Amino acid sequence: MSQLDPIDPNKVPAAFAHLTIPRHPTDMSADLWRAAIPILRAQNASPSDFRAVWGNISKVFDVAQASAAPLWFPDDDALRLSNLARWMAELGLRDSVLFHRWSEQNRAEFWGQAARRLGIIFDKPASAFLDISRGLEHAVWFPGSRMNIVNSCFQAPAEQTALISQTPGQPIVRTTYGELRQQTNQVSNSIRRGGWKPGDRLAVVLPMTASSVPIYLGIIQAGCAVVSIADSFAPEEIANRLRIAEAKAVFTYDRLVRAGKSLPLYERVCQSTELPIIVLPVDRQQLQIDLRAQDVAWADFLDANTAFEPESADAQSAINVLFSSGTTGDPKAIVWNHLTALKCAIDGYIHQDLRAGDVAVWPTNLGWMMGPWLIFATLINRGTIGLYEDAPIGAEFGRFVQDAGVRMLGVVPTIVKAWRAARCMEGLDWKGIHVFSSTGESSHPEDMFYLSSLAGIRPIIEYCGGTEIGGGYITSTILKPNYAAAFNAPAVGLDFAILDSENRPADEGELFLVPPSVGLSNELLNRDHHQTYYANTPSTPDHPVLRRHGDHFRQIAPGVYSAGGRVDDTMNLGGIKISSAELERVCNRVTGVKETAAVALA
Repeated sequence: MSQLDPIDPNKVPAAFAHLTIPRHPTDMSADLWRAAIPILRAQNASPSDFRAVWGNISKVFDVAQASAAPLWFPDDDALRLSNLARWMAELGLRDSVLFHRWSEQNRAEFWGQAARRLGIIFDKPASAFLDISRGLEHAVWFPGSRMNIVNSCFQAPAEQTALISQTPGQPIVRTTYGELRQQTNQVSNSIRRGGWKPGDRLAVVLPMTASSVPIYLGIIQAGCAVVSIADSFAPEEIANRLRIAEAKAVFTYDRLVRAGKSLPLYERVCQSTELPIIVLPVDRQQLQIDLRAQDVAWADFLDANTAFEPESADAQSAINVLFSSGTTGDPKAIVWNHLTALKCAIDGYIHQDLRAGDVAVWPTNLGWMMGPWLIFATLINRGTIGLYEDAPIGAEFGRFVQDAGVRMLGVVPTIVKAWRAARCMEGLDWKGIHVFSSTGESSHPEDMFYLSSLAGIRPIIEYCGGTEIGGGYITSTILKPNYAAAFNAPAVGLDFAILDSENRPADEGELFLVPPSVGLSNELLNRDHHQTYYANTPSTPDHPVLRRHGDHFRQIAPGVYSAGGRVDDTMNLGGIKISSAELERVCNRVTGVKETAAVALA
């Protein structure tokens, strides 16, 4: 973890100049910072005020201490009312480390309790929580069970708000759970009427909007699988993913409007496929474009029937195909099943502390795993999904966060860096934010401190995982001190091992997952799953089977970790993982370019 930059003592606000810095700080400096936070909050201090005071207190640390000084400490709400604290109390556990150890050593029982705690609805109960008769690599969770995970997304009262959305310049729109259920049912009925059957794969090239959510849920509810494709991809990349997934149709918008620019999304999808396309108008009015003969306008596609009986299926059956780049030409096609959503939801329940009624915002799209993650983690936890239907780059997005009453705000570090440079989120009332979360890229401590101070110092849950995990494997909890740009806990129900170059347990090296866990993929459409994740992986005396993931990590203090990037040549661009081969294919199409080599630089 990088050290926070030094601060000029002369910039400390006069109101806090009386803070006496002990020469032997340790816990006393932490106590000073803890005492200063409510004073600064009460005075509506600016981010620079928070940073100056923190710098004045922490400057007496040596370099090693300053870089690992806690940003936030657990408060009474976290220690008594958080989801994790209440679960721990029921188990008689007083320490979150002991809770994780219990969840890892008793995985079947943990995931059984997780399903019950979240109220996951099974049409046919499982014969057991876990079957490892074929080995850890081929673990089957909740064997024999049947379900449709969409049922578990509608357990909140029908009158409760499920979606809160806004397009620039327009008022906030609220959609209740009852209304969302009816819209989802209409989509499912439309799919049946269109002739698509359970098991068919239907693609979405959609931004994250209030219309996209019922489309996503409606496809799954009808027994089909969503093929998730980012709306930013070029026609060739869209076509490649449609081919790999063997999709039968595509949902998209006529245009994509972002930051005042209008992009011809339908035209781009048309260039990629001859499949039928269902086209939504971006302004929710009539389409202003001509469609091909095989394509259908949303108004003509949507069935009026608002009643639908969800298609029951084996819990292991596919609900979503998502793409994660490897180091060769084609991206990996990763299959999520109905239980992957349980992984999303329990991570949100424990680590992001999502509670019933909480508004959760995470700028994303359905082509990245965080789009489906946000849907399942929020709705299964009976919360409200907040959707700002434009780029989250200016004060308009910040006002939406303020006016929507957001309790959990997820970010990609690149966005925070832009906010800090522009100072566009300062002066807004973000005090209602309970927790931040960050994923997709390595964070910088100064950017994360700035983000935390926008809400008067709130914890930032660093969250690292992958599409093939359905969530995170290393993250944080709000029951432990929070560090800028660092992780303080493994994800519940899962564990990892860090090995050095000689495959010995170490504080720094390549990180391997310890199977099994709900969420871990067991199928790739276009690769050998065993070869990709298990072949030739090392083992340890404690863990005879390890699963390859490809991340480099370092333990910087007991239980505190920093990310070191990938050990292969995959890159993160704005939170979306992409391989060098994909970059090279695009560059090689440029006139005058003969050959390209894309290389990641630290």
